[in-house]
Amino acid sequence: MTVADVAAAVVDWAALADLAGRCTACPELVANRTTVVVGEHRPGARLLLVGEAPGADEDARGLPFVGRAGQLLDLLLVEAGLSRDDVSVANVLKCRPPGNRAPSRVEVTNCRGWLDRQVVLADARVVVTLGGTAAAWAFGRSVRLADVRGRAHELPSLPGRHVVPTYHPSAALRFGPAGEPRRLLRVDLGYAAELAARP
Repeated sequence: MTVADVAAAVVDWAALADLAGRCTACPELVANRTTVVVGEHRPGARLLLVGEAPGADEDARGLPFVGRAGQLLDLLLVEAGLSRDDVSVANVLKCRPPGNRAPSRVEVTNCRGWLDRQVVLADARVVVTLGGTAAAWAFGRSVRLADVRGRAHELPSLPGRHVVPTYHPSAALRFGPAGEPRRLLRVDLGYAAELAARP
């Protein structure tokens, strides 16, 4: 039975967290992880943020976006009129890749069932993908963020939801406070918040 089969039968976020916490689909990730970072679900949240994978801080604490990138994300959410309590958060991978390397295609495929089910369970109107890995998950193929950000997409893979692709907070950190990724991430979060608030 695949992860997708197991995940599809899960009826709530807590049950998914329990099952995902025991996942052994990716031996290298299992051998190197401290914990499985399933994500945070806020019932009634109209926004679901999807990142790439846990980093060292997230792996240690078992929560998504708690390191430097998460602190910047929290700040930009506030600037967009939101807080972390207003959004659900998940990642494409639930386990930290060794050395924070990029997720492999096999790992993304193995973990896809968990995230696909989280989207259904979160029932958010707007899914914000943070970075290229998350955008590729949503679009089903690699895309250039510059080509897809700045607007909402309705994708067959995510029926009934708007997808707003944007930069990952770690890119905003790399380019600094005056960098274009930070400015565009702030703009896109504001747009997603506005979109989610529409009747």
